Amino acid sequence: MTLKDRAKKLKTDIPAVFIALKKKETPRLAKILAGLTVAYALSPIDLVPDFIPVLGYLDDIILLPALVALTIRMIPPDVFEICRQEAEGLWSKGKPKKWLYAVPILVFWLIIIFLIVRAIL
Repeated sequence: MTLKDRAKKLKTDIPAVFIALKKKETPRLAKILAGLTVAYALSPIDLVPDFIPVLGYLDDIILLPALVALTIRMIPPDVFEICRQEAEGLWSKGKPKKWLYAVPILVFWLIIIFLIVRAIL
């Protein structure tokens, strides 16, 4: 499978993970991980900002696909296949843009800044 094929698959898997988040058949731990994955995927703020050379793009290339793959493994295959079918064309006009999805990333960075300031003082 080429990198381009994997990128296309990722575009359909993220909406499927979003749908699986709402399914009763999805295990609780998978729902928590799916929530984190979807929030990170839809967040307008990256964990590592893109203007940082190399590291800024590594989270998009490595972290997001790894989160999606781990989440998919935790969801029962038959449930995820149904979610994948329901996700066809779900975000065809682009992913939703809501700042609410940025809250976990903002909280993460605020905690890091707090810990750094606390260590210095």
